[in-house]
Amino acid sequence: MKPSDFKLSRRSFLQASTAAGTLLSASYAPPAFAQSKSVPLNEYKPEYLSPDEWQFILAATARLIPSDGKGPGAIEARVPVFIDRQLAGSFGNAADWYMEGPHDITAPAQLGYQSPLTPAEVYRAGIAELNQWCTDTHGNVFALLDAKTQDTVLGQLESGDIKLVSTKSASLFDLLLQNTKEGYFADPMYGGNAEMVAWKYIGFPGARASFREWAGIEKPYPLGPVSISGKRG
Repeated sequence: MKPSDFKLSRRSFLQASTAAGTLLSASYAPPAFAQSKSVPLNEYKPEYLSPDEWQFILAATARLIPSDGKGPGAIEARVPVFIDRQLAGSFGNAADWYMEGPHDITAPAQLGYQSPLTPAEVYRAGIAELNQWCTDTHGNVFALLDAKTQDTVLGQLESGDIKLVSTKSASLFDLLLQNTKEGYFADPMYGGNAEMVAWKYIGFPGARASFREWAGIEKPYPLGPVSISGKRG
């Protein structure tokens, strides 16, 4: 993808993603405070991300799933909260991953993750380097650039035109896109998909015990989603 072509609409994003495959990841464990009452994003106190990193995540996820459409964007779904909580927990620390070397950046994907850095360390190093690149190239950190320039930067990051040496072969963009999708579609207990807004938008029933009778019926599912906690949307 050329940077000038980078544009990920909500509709194409949802069509390209499989909700069922991103509801829950076995390596994720919700923190004890995940069920606490939501606060506005501007009052949320990140568990892992620094203030500058938090602003980057707010801006970047808002470009990956924009709010200017019929359905909810990443901000409405509180995707940044999901990412922060995951980075503060076992996923961010790669607690369940094999992290011993040697790390071979030329190894095929089926051989697994090939960076000595944990996901949390990739975000920390990558955001700092990308913000410096944006400042040197565009005069300001990523979060303070206009939306069109942010899209260009993300496109260059995805294509490899911007090469981040600090992340040691791990892809900040790939992690960010993966975690944004997961935060959008995961059960609300993980911090994202607030009030099941993504499930409502795509008509997914959530954790209902049974909905087999609706398979193959060409009309919207009428009952709304249910979260793992039993809350109904």
